[in-house]
Amino acid sequence: MSPITRAFHAVSYLQYPLLLVSLFYVVQPYFDGFHGFWQSFNKALIFAGVAISFSTLQDTTRTQNAFSKRIWQDPRKGRHALIVLAASAAVMLVVGLYGFLAAPAGIVQDVAFGLLMLGIGYVGLLKAAIEMYENHRLDKHGADARTPSDPR
Repeated sequence: MSPITRAFHAVSYLQYPLLLVSLFYVVQPYFDGFHGFWQSFNKALIFAGVAISFSTLQDTTRTQNAFSKRIWQDPRKGRHALIVLAASAAVMLVVGLYGFLAAPAGIVQDVAFGLLMLGIGYVGLLKAAIEMYENHRLDKHGADARTPSDPR
């Protein structure tokens, strides 16, 4: 792995503290009597979108765990995962953009902006997922992609 790839892979670990910040904003309204629920929800969406964007900086030639590896090695499961990611990103982008442009200034527009940010993060995730799919498919890479623990 080149030094630049290693640096980007290291920076990708910033996704975890950002996801914790997002989780904080999800949980915060429960302790505040649901005052400011939508503002917290918007912040959670924004931080989740940024965190997902950071996760796309990881090395796509490696998988994070066995579950992920099973999905990306199987062409059918991988294709299904890509379709779900693409549909999710499209829905978030369309709904977020519509809400951001069509809603009057206020909480709906703010939450739409958060949804738009999450959708942008999902587009980056989709790109990384496509790379993972291409790098790990057994039908394209054959036996050399298998590991000793993979009996297929």
